[in-house]
Amino acid sequence: MLDQLVDQIDTRFRDLEAELADPVVIGDRARFTAASRAYRELEPAAKLAAEYRRAADDAAGARELMAEDGDDPELKELLRSATERLDQLEEEIRLAMVERDPNDDKNVIIEIRPGAGGDEAGLWAGDLYRMLTRYAERRGFKTEPLDIGEGTYTFAIKGDGAYSVFKFEGGTHRVQRVPETESQGRIHTSTATVAVLPEADDVEVEIDQNDLQIDVYRSSGPGGQSVNTTDSAVRITHRPSGIVVSMQDEKSQLQNREKAMRVLRARLYERALAEQQAELSASRSAQVGSGDRAEKIRTYNYGERRVKDHRINLLLHNLDAILMGELDEFTDALQDDEKRRRLAERAAA
Repeated sequence: MLDQLVDQIDTRFRDLEAELADPVVIGDRARFTAASRAYRELEPAAKLAAEYRRAADDAAGARELMAEDGDDPELKELLRSATERLDQLEEEIRLAMVERDPNDDKNVIIEIRPGAGGDEAGLWAGDLYRMLTRYAERRGFKTEPLDIGEGTYTFAIKGDGAYSVFKFEGGTHRVQRVPETESQGRIHTSTATVAVLPEADDVEVEIDQNDLQIDVYRSSGPGGQSVNTTDSAVRITHRPSGIVVSMQDEKSQLQNREKAMRVLRARLYERALAEQQAELSASRSAQVGSGDRAEKIRTYNYGERRVKDHRINLLLHNLDAILMGELDEFTDALQDDEKRRRLAERAAA
């Protein structure tokens, strides 16, 4: 069964290589982009498939030679290691071929809000904002502030595969530390919520302009000479859903309106995904959309310099590096966990 899958991977990978070398495909931007993305997605599985063939050849060769000299310790060790690696590769290949989340390639809009903890929660929200933007820069993504206010942060992260990386940051992040304003050295527990929304295209979310109530008002806070002198801030209310988005970072009313519409579109898209998932499986509906964010996903303990992800029970003792944006170990482990769950769901279906 696995040999058949390996053959399919090899055939598809060679076809994609031929497509990428075809002048007709190269001249068609859409086809070339699609083929390039498919090639990148299949490349890890293709490398594993090639390693599987090598290990299978080693095992077959060792068995053949052992038929002549079954007492050779080197042959026994070669057969043992090749067989062991084949068992490992079987799972790795199946995991590599698990169907990806269709939103994984999208840009994301992230909203960070203070939770429990008063002023300290607002400071913690700012720390999370810096952590995530640093992580984005380390991964080669571009960040775009959309609405940065008093303890609240809305920003976009752009780049191929942004959602596949940042979707695991959605949830309640808890911090345990002594606030700078605490004179007696007592540890406080505060939280901030992170919402990660795949950014939707116009064609994915249709918004009837008649469903929108658009209010303009004067901006407050930082923003230049036009603040408090022109009605540049925008508040958009989507009447059917009750979703309200406000934006005031830009001096131009038009720019604020465009940003607000992007956030609104992303929120409506996420709501539609949650409803779709709920229809498919009531047991999973709580894990999708806003319900997941009510749960504590990670705790950052300053006293012990450790961070624990509660979803996969992973504990790391490098708090400072993590706050500087070194989240790769968490992301890799969470991606592996997601693949295993998807594989288990497919096997059970």
